[in-house]
Amino acid sequence: MRVIARDGEHEIEIQRSRFLCTVARVTDVDEAAAVITRVRRAGPNAHHHCSALRIGDPETGGLTARSNDDGEPSGTAGVPMLEVLTRRGLTDVVAVVSRWFGGIKLGAGGLVRAYSGALTATLDTVGELRRVRHRELLVAVPHDRAGRLEHHLRHSPYRVSGVEYGSDVTFTVAVAEDAVDGFDAWLAEHSGTAVDVIDAGPRDLDLP
Repeated sequence: MRVIARDGEHEIEIQRSRFLCTVARVTDVDEAAAVITRVRRAGPNAHHHCSALRIGDPETGGLTARSNDDGEPSGTAGVPMLEVLTRRGLTDVVAVVSRWFGGIKLGAGGLVRAYSGALTATLDTVGELRRVRHRELLVAVPHDRAGRLEHHLRHSPYRVSGVEYGSDVTFTVAVAEDAVDGFDAWLAEHSGTAVDVIDAGPRDLDLP
């Protein structure tokens, strides 16, 4: 899966019509609706606020995908915007394109190109990240071994997201799901002692 790297806006002009595209990361439909409402309020004089969203996990089928032409001819605005999001494999995103009509009709094909082009240009501006499923592993070692292990972890492909000091030192390490077996072998080689590892469950990370 892929996600946008950050929220953002980008504007293009075609035949004197302004197309201002807003994209935002969202986790549910209510958040997406709030973004659409905010954009409407920020541009009350716009003739249309067309939108598209994809939220959830397309790999498991738990995906919500919606579009809205907001008064433009059916299929000329929200649908091509949704096709852009789908083609790029993006999720947890809402896109809104606000149009100020410039007096020249673009026709159905022109509208499709304008709305999809405004969104494409905005996505290129904000950038994209890969969303990768990891396992969050808790690795506990004695204090006299912790410094050495932390040094190795910080110079490894694994990501340390936390360190807790108690009777032992516990590292929270994010390991890609397809790399867990390799991490076990790596840990045995670099820990210098028997290590307790607890699987704390899945965690998604957004990576370049």
